[in-house]
Amino acid sequence: MDFGNEALKRHKQLKGKIGVSLKDKLDTKDKLSTYYTPGVAAVSSHVAKHPKEARDYTWLNNSVAVISDGSAVLGLGDIGPYGALPVMEGKAMLFKHFAGIDAVPIVLNVHTADEIVDAVLAIAPSFGGINLEDIAAPICFEVEDRVKAALSIPVMHDDQHGTAVVVLAGIINALKIVGKQLKDCRVIIIGAGAAGVAVAKLLYLYDKPEIITVDSKGVITKNRKDLNKHKRHLASLHNVIHTHHKPKPIKEAFHGADIVIGVSKPEMITADDIKVMNKKPIIFAMANPVPEIYPDVAKKAGAAVVATGRSDFPNQVNNALAFPGIFRGALDNKVHKITDEHKIAAAKVIAGLVKKPTANEIIPSVMDKRLMPAIAKVIK
Repeated sequence: MDFGNEALKRHKQLKGKIGVSLKDKLDTKDKLSTYYTPGVAAVSSHVAKHPKEARDYTWLNNSVAVISDGSAVLGLGDIGPYGALPVMEGKAMLFKHFAGIDAVPIVLNVHTADEIVDAVLAIAPSFGGINLEDIAAPICFEVEDRVKAALSIPVMHDDQHGTAVVVLAGIINALKIVGKQLKDCRVIIIGAGAAGVAVAKLLYLYDKPEIITVDSKGVITKNRKDLNKHKRHLASLHNVIHTHHKPKPIKEAFHGADIVIGVSKPEMITADDIKVMNKKPIIFAMANPVPEIYPDVAKKAGAAVVATGRSDFPNQVNNALAFPGIFRGALDNKVHKITDEHKIAAAKVIAGLVKKPTANEIIPSVMDKRLMPAIAKVIK
């Protein structure tokens, strides 16, 4: 099926893919008077005096804002708020379908950290949680940190942490297949944007492997003068030393690596790259819609386990496996902050749902009905 053409047809037919449903019918005058004026004044007065009870009287117990400025949409880049809206609608659709959460897509026509933070904080009283999405690095890091610090509701930039959770889950099971321990591995991460930074941090927190991250200029090392604070942290996760002024080429990073995780762009990994890795290499090629290397090419070159971000290949690493359950648990258990411990717990749960991992099944399907309740249970 040509999913691009099918998506265009269906979106135009439906004129968007989400809507609002009512929890009761307005089929009598008494109901109208109860839910709106004059009855609603009593509820408003009560909540104004007792704001901590707002969750009990409004939708705050089950609502999430899905917010983007359209600066880093999928693999399409900075396509603006209108371009982001179909994706935010899709995210809201997944929230509702998988976790029963009422999610509202919100796109912002502002792009500085100050403007985005101000906008999010201004609308935050309307929601029980904030899911940030498709905001470009490095602004996304500052935005999330500031919003989390200012609010007492769960906030998560899903491009970072949802991706990192599912990657960790996949790596946990992939390592069982190849018989290695993460702490003994050399991990190469291609891409130092939102997902790359978060994946590196979570993998290192979990088991402290050697992690070498590369960006468009080459290997990120301590002697480079063009690093922001996030890339300086990435440089501290390995001991690669440069004696020359130019960054080490990306291709040199593959030598002696056990795991390569691509969160970058197509054709960043070749068969020759895989051939210089250690035995039984693990390849996560997650660029969408075209991966860094196709699974058949990677396997022919010697890859023991291959994952992508696509649903038409085995082992789809998609943050949809994680975020519905994480927010479901956070809302139900009145969690104020989503922590690293929550993310690791979610990754372990996802990995644990595959009882006997194989090269073609290291993570459960996003359609697995066990996912959401199992994850929600550990977010407390």
